[in-house]
Amino acid sequence: MAWLSLVLFLPWFVLLGTLYWLFPRQPRGPSRRLFDGVALVLAFALSILAMLWGHHLGGVQSDAGPIWRQVLAVLYAYGAFLAVMVAAILLRGPLLARCSTKAASKPAAGSP
Repeated sequence: MAWLSLVLFLPWFVLLGTLYWLFPRQPRGPSRRLFDGVALVLAFALSILAMLWGHHLGGVQSDAGPIWRQVLAVLYAYGAFLAVMVAAILLRGPLLARCSTKAASKPAAGSP
């Protein structure tokens, strides 16, 4: 039953991940695709771990109701996914700009 929160939030994660992948449209080089792919896989993996952790914590609290496990699992999963996505958005610009300036400053293969 711990996986219910992931099943319910999977369409929303797909929508947010698609928007992250598609925008901004330019520049889109191999380094950006690699960075975005790693960020999306990391966000999904950490979301699963946070969901399992939240489900476990919800079951440990004896004074909480039975629905609390699912609520906590959803909150933790969504929070982890958004945390990774926000960090990736904030880091993507500076990191890829630095990579592109390094690539632009390298001399071409045939130039003296």
